[in-house]
Amino acid sequence: MKTVIFAAVAAAAVAAPAFAQDAAPFTGPRAGVIAGYDKFDGRDGFTYGVSAGYDVAVTPGVTFGPEVSFSDSTTSAGAGAEVSRDLAASVRLGYVVNPRALVFGKVGYANTRIDVGGAGASFEGVRYGGGVEFAVTGNTYISAEYQRSEYEANIGGRDAGVVGVGFRF
Repeated sequence: MKTVIFAAVAAAAVAAPAFAQDAAPFTGPRAGVIAGYDKFDGRDGFTYGVSAGYDVAVTPGVTFGPEVSFSDSTTSAGAGAEVSRDLAASVRLGYVVNPRALVFGKVGYANTRIDVGGAGASFEGVRYGGGVEFAVTGNTYISAEYQRSEYEANIGGRDAGVVGVGFRF
């Protein structure tokens, strides 16, 4: 499954942006910071990190592209365990609802580390979610989204509600 996700992300990253640009200002490279509520296996915390992506207009009003993120968390996993760094690689499909607002859904790969007494283990899974992005200016945006991660080995799932501020280049 990881191979399929990474192949989709790679294909989207090298796709030529030769499509109509009706989805502007929601096309091109972007990078930002995110922060918000994190819940892992019933325990609450705070998550913070960075994200980057590239969006291409595939039809008038529709965007598609890869996204990567790196974040950390204050959430406890119980029994002295701490939820640590979180990596994700996703593809995002968006729809321009008006010239300044984009709604989107995404799906991809997630990898979270859980530390116990100085040692840790990484767990892989699937991340999906959705949200809205609002263009404050042609190059600046704010966003809000919900993320759900389901991990291997029945370690539980993770829910996050994050807000972000970013820039398009």
